[in-house]
Amino acid sequence: MMRLQKYMAHAGLASRRVCEEIIRAGRVTVNGKPATLGMTVNPARDKVLVDGRPIGRPEPKRYIIVYKPVGYVTTVRDQFKRKTVMDLVNGVQERVYPVGRLDYDSEGLLILTNDGKLANRIMHPSYELEKVYLATVKGQITPTALRQLRRGVELEDGKTAPARVELITSDSDSSMIRLAITEGRNRQVRRMCEAVGFPVTRLVRIAIGPIKLGKLRPGEFRDLTTAEVSKLKQAVNERWQRR
Repeated sequence: MMRLQKYMAHAGLASRRVCEEIIRAGRVTVNGKPATLGMTVNPARDKVLVDGRPIGRPEPKRYIIVYKPVGYVTTVRDQFKRKTVMDLVNGVQERVYPVGRLDYDSEGLLILTNDGKLANRIMHPSYELEKVYLATVKGQITPTALRQLRRGVELEDGKTAPARVELITSDSDSSMIRLAITEGRNRQVRRMCEAVGFPVTRLVRIAIGPIKLGKLRPGEFRDLTTAEVSKLKQAVNERWQRR
C-alpha cells in the first residue's frame, strides 16, 4: 500500500505536489469513487483513473515550453475560473503539468512536462537551478540598489541569496535589469526590487537553466528538442552530484 499522490508521482504523472493538486481538484477516482488526499492504494489491485483515464502504464515523456502571458494562473485548474496555463496547450494529449509557478501578473518561460522526477529537481531549491528575468522597474535605479540585489536582500522570510544583476537600460522614468536567481520564493523578484526601492512594472522570465524563451510570443508553446532536454537533465544532475 502507498499514498495515492506518491503512487501517481511514481507512475510518472507529475510531481507529488502537482498530483496533490489534481486530487484536490476532484479529477481522480479510485475504484470508481472520488479520491481524497492522503488515501492509500494498492497498485496491484486498485483502479486509479485521472480524468477518466487509467494510470500505471507510463505515458511517453513530453517536454514543453510555453510563453505564459500576463493574466493566466500557473495551475492545472483554478477555483475562481480564471484562465490557466493549461488553456494554452490545447491539443496536447499527454497529461503535462506546469513545473513551478509564474505569478499572475508576470509573463515568460514556463516548462510543462509529465516527467515527475525532472520536475521535482527543477523546482527543488537545493538544486539551485538558475532562473533569469528581465525586470522593468519604476525610476532610475541606483548603483546602491544594484549592489544590494547582488549581495542579497532582507525580506520578511529571510535574506535572499546573492543574485546576478546586469543593468540593461535606465532613465528618469524606468530602468530594465537582467536578474538571475537560484531560489524560488513566492514573488521573489518583485519583493526584492520593491525592498530596494524600485517596484517592478513588468517581469518576464527568459530562461530556466539552459532553456531559453527564445522567439516564442505570448501564448505560444513548443516541444523542447532532444538536445534541450538532455541539457536540462544534465544541469540538474550536475547540481545533484554537488549536493
